[in-house]
Amino acid sequence: MRARGLSKRFGALLAVDRVDLSVPRASVYGFLGPNGSGKSTTIRMLCGLLTPSAGDIEVLGLRIPEQAEALRRRIGYMTQKFALYEDLSVRENLEFLATVQGLPRAARRSRVDELLHNYDLADRARQLAGTLSGGQKQRLALAGAVVHKPELLFLDEPTSAVDPESRRGFWESLFDLADAGTTILVSTHYMDEAERCHRIAILDNGRLVADGTPGQLTGQLAGRTLGVHSGEPRRAQSVLHTVPGVLSVAQVGNELRVLCAQSVTAEDAAGVLQAALQAQGITADVQAITPNLEDVFVSATHGCAKARAA
Repeated sequence: MRARGLSKRFGALLAVDRVDLSVPRASVYGFLGPNGSGKSTTIRMLCGLLTPSAGDIEVLGLRIPEQAEALRRRIGYMTQKFALYEDLSVRENLEFLATVQGLPRAARRSRVDELLHNYDLADRARQLAGTLSGGQKQRLALAGAVVHKPELLFLDEPTSAVDPESRRGFWESLFDLADAGTTILVSTHYMDEAERCHRIAILDNGRLVADGTPGQLTGQLAGRTLGVHSGEPRRAQSVLHTVPGVLSVAQVGNELRVLCAQSVTAEDAAGVLQAALQAQGITADVQAITPNLEDVFVSATHGCAKARAA
């Protein structure tokens, strides 16, 4: 999947601004960004549900939106909201979707049986979909999205309403699909999910502000994250927020996690932070720590946040 110069305008609002993307085959590609960053709009353009205002899209060798109808049989789509029929049973929902997707009559039953087994729904086959738990509904929705064995799967914040255990099981299913050759593009708000992806993109204010593997993106922040241990973490946090070059200060347990601007070296930052705290009578230990994807997210979106505030 490839997009170049992808833009979408709704009246005066530029929702997506000249985004370039390349998604490798059989990979799990993560989309991150704040609410309103353009993730869902971008996904809808990539799968042919929205017409771009500008730019070129090629998906599975097809030009989009011109060949969107040919693409629809080859992709699956799952939204955040449960979109199946709550007054039909689990099996009836899957059989209906198999029919809609054009599976031959002889193949429908065996495919539905396979999905019920693979997604741990066999004992719920006759249960009404509306009575399922959140995790069970999620598994049913994923089974429905892949009933026709799509080559490409779009998932728009699919795990926002389920517990951590269900989310973990859901991601194991995604990697099973990727191992079988399915390309997956998934938007998420969860950093632990983003860390699982083969590659991630971060959108903010409609723009692509970061793109790479989790290791590449965190590696770019080497030396810019510091841990601060203090007996007065709240006081220390207030002081550190005022230090030039500090982008963010977050308390994690008894430690403060500090992200510094690119222009500040780790050695300089540690000394500056230590001096600022000592000037306020706060004793603290300041050490460089390993960056994580939350640091990447804050760093990547910082410029756009400043632009919005200006």
